[in-house]
Amino acid sequence: MSENTWEKPWMRTVLRIAAVYNILWGAWVVLAPQSFFEIAGMELINHPTVWQGMGMVIGVYGLAYWWASYDPIGQWPIVMVGFLGKIFGPIGFVFNYFMADLPVGFGITLPTNDLIWWIPFFLILRAAYKSTGFKVKA
Repeated sequence: MSENTWEKPWMRTVLRIAAVYNILWGAWVVLAPQSFFEIAGMELINHPTVWQGMGMVIGVYGLAYWWASYDPIGQWPIVMVGFLGKIFGPIGFVFNYFMADLPVGFGITLPTNDLIWWIPFFLILRAAYKSTGFKVKA
């Protein structure tokens, strides 16, 4: 349990907002896989099932965030996996953009899918480290 009980309510709220966002985003991608590419002004994809798979993974992250919201400090590994995805996603975009594999329009999701979560997820992880030393519950 965290030493600073004031941290828990905001952590729960952040993780629940992330959960709802991810579930909704994932459902959108699964149910209307071409719509993202239309909005981004990109060519429609030939294999939408691959993109739908990505939507499914993002939606499942949402379920994990919801479960982690009940004990943000104790469930820090879920937050860590999400945080790493939110770091590596933009890195992958930048790399592929400069390799001319992705148009800039593909990056429209970066602010809401990744960047806005960096600080709150980092703060949860910092609190978890201070509280548990990143020890995993048995």
